[in-house]
Formats: sequence, C-alpha cells, structure tokens
Amino acid sequence: MKKTLFSLFAVMFLGTIAVAQVRPYDKNGVNVFETKKEDLVKFEKMKLKLGGSFTQSFQTLEHSSTSTATPVAIVPGFNTAIANLYLDAYLADGVTLNMALYLSARHHQETWVKGGYIQFDKLPFLKSAVLDKVMEFTTIKVGHMEINYGDAHFRRSDNGNSIYNPFVENYIMDAFTTEIGAEVDFQYKGFLAVAGITTGKIKGDIAKGVEYAGGSNGKAKPAILGKIGYDSQLSDLVRLRVTASGYYTKGSVSNTLYGGDRGGSHYYGVLDAGLTTSNFTSGRFNPGFTDKVGSFMGNAFLKVGGLEWFTTFESSKGRAKNETIERNATQFATDLLYRFGKNENFWIGGRYNTVSATMTAGDIDINRVAFSGGWFVTKNILAKLEYVSQKYNGFPTSDLRNGGKFNGFVLEAIVGF
Repeated sequence: MKKTLFSLFAVMFLGTIAVAQVRPYDKNGVNVFETKKEDLVKFEKMKLKLGGSFTQSFQTLEHSSTSTATPVAIVPGFNTAIANLYLDAYLADGVTLNMALYLSARHHQETWVKGGYIQFDKLPFLKSAVLDKVMEFTTIKVGHMEINYGDAHFRRSDNGNSIYNPFVENYIMDAFTTEIGAEVDFQYKGFLAVAGITTGKIKGDIAKGVEYAGGSNGKAKPAILGKIGYDSQLSDLVRLRVTASGYYTKGSVSNTLYGGDRGGSHYYGVLDAGLTTSNFTSGRFNPGFTDKVGSFMGNAFLKVGGLEWFTTFESSKGRAKNETIERNATQFATDLLYRFGKNENFWIGGRYNTVSATMTAGDIDINRVAFSGGWFVTKNILAKLEYVSQKYNGFPTSDLRNGGKFNGFVLEAIVGF
C-alpha cells in the first residue's frame, strides 16, 4: 500500500516539472508580474505540483523611542523559521487551480490557508470559437485570492516566500490583502488591462456590522479594482513596464487593504510592546482605512542589462468605520539594483521609502533607507543581507513610535521550489 501511494505521488509531482502555467517559486519567478500566455504548456492529463518556500532570518536590529511607553527589549538573534506550501493543480487545458498555505508565520504559528483561486487561460468546455479567440489574450481568475492592486505586491516578501524581494521587508505601507472575487486580465502586444470586483473584505462575512452616525451603516459594499499599463522587452538588454492601478470601496466595514498580511513583517520586535503573535506588523504603518477607501498606485520598472529600477507612488484616501471625516495617506518608494555575475546570481542595491499621513491626532511621516546584497547560490537557494534605518515623526507621546527609530542588519536564507 505504501509503495502504491508513493508511486502515485511521484507520478503527480514529477509529471509536472516542465509545466509553467503559474509563477515559479524559485529564481525564475523574479520580476514576473501577471502570468503570460506564452508560458502555457500543452495539457496532457490532470497533474498536481507541490511547491514550497522557507525563510530563516538572523537580525541585529536596535530601536529607541521618546514615548512615555516602553518598547520591548530586543537583542541580536535568530527568528523562528517561516514557511509556505503551494499546491498547483492542472485540471484541464488552460485551467489551473492554485492554493497557498502558511505553514508557520509570525501571526499564525499553526498552518493557515492564505487563499486559493481557479485560473482560466482557456475555456475549452464552452466549445466556442469566438471565446477561444478572446481567451488568446485574456486570463480569468476566480477565488479567495491576493488582489492585483498595483505592482508592488509582485515584489514583496509573502511570509516564507522571500525570493522575489531584493530587500528583507516590504514597503512601510504594505498594500496587500486577500479577498473573495474575480479578476480579468487582458494582454496584447505589451499592453495590459486588469478589471476586478471583490467583497472588499479579507474573509466571508454575512453579519451586519455596527452602525455609526455619520460613518459606516454596517453594510459591506463591493470593491472595484483596475490596472492599465505597458510591459515590453524593448531589446535584448532593455525592458520597460509602466502601470497605473486603482482600488475603491464605498464602505466595507472591515477593509484590510493595508493590513491584510497574515504572515507578518520581517523586522521582528521593532517599536513593539511585546514579541507576541498579535504584534506581527512591526516596522509597517496601517493608515486605518477600514471602511471607505480609494487608492491609486503608479509603478515604473526599467531593466537595462543588470541595472534595475523600480519606483512606486501611492495616494490613498479613506476613513475607519467610526470616523466621519476622510483622511489622506501618500507613499513613495524607489529601488535601484545592479545584478551581476553568471545569470545575474548576485546583486547590490538601495531603497528609499517614505510615508506621510493624516491621523486623528495630527500629521505623521515615516522614512526608511535600506541597502541590500544577495547571492543566488542556486536558482532555489538565496542568501541576502540588508542594513536598514527607519525614523518616525509626529506620533503622540503615548505612542511607542513617538520619536522612534530603529536600525541594524538582517540576514536571510531562503529556499524556494
């Protein structure tokens, strides 16, 4: 019986090595954005591919604050390893199912499902010549999935999957969440357009929320998202991608566009009250637009040989469910890298990231500078080292971030397959 089960597993796994209908979880997935039609492989039979991502980090971060509260004392040391598991099922010609799980994370140390979706690159079961032609340029996704707002989420660390990110952490204002909905992508000769509709919430919820005078009426509204852009390999050495994205919901009661990461920050303990699973967003900033939110993100990506530049501008406006006045938040970030060596297995680079926002207690701003270097030992094994310095201004004296700052080194070892 054991031999039979092992043989079945081997056929399901090994039979899919050449299939590339989803973003690779190794070095081949770096600088991949929306999946492209040329990545499709001829379907032969139903197959299942297992993938995994693992990150182990060591940090020497130090922090300080002028707040009346006291941040937790931290010392150099290793953090608990974090890991993801991926299941990609190839169900029919051009039909793929993806499911991602967090095996271990800062927030949930037990196994936790991130989300899953079904992706249609073809619609063979409808037997329509017209739809077959449309699907030559179209991809449809349906499920509880990572929303495709902006391009920054394609370059972020997602819990154990740190292989796409040339830096240790994500942006200060981390636009990432999973929502139930559908997305349609259209790509033609470098031009792309994305349209989607979701529930505007991180989980299913049919209960009516609390009503607030002048604020939320307790009813969740859908969220609309869209993206337009151009992505082309202009020559053997030059690639250019420019996109503009938007996200809007009139009121979702519990929106998590800037607080939907259930994995957690890769800067552990900085300006936190304690090292508990509930304090998993250290180093990040959530403007608190939990009900109404409208956000715009513009991205530019330019790669000339080994030189790589990625820039983000983001503007957001919204309010919490108990607020009557809308507030603003803006973010700017730019990365400059140089990849070198055989197959660009090494890199050095720098990032500048700044956030300004209006909070109920006044205006705040946060600034970060980071420098990193990395080495792809193989396409599945990565080591990267980062130095970071981050400062906070404008926070109330009772807030741990009042006059706060942290700096130091973080070393990460990553495996992805």
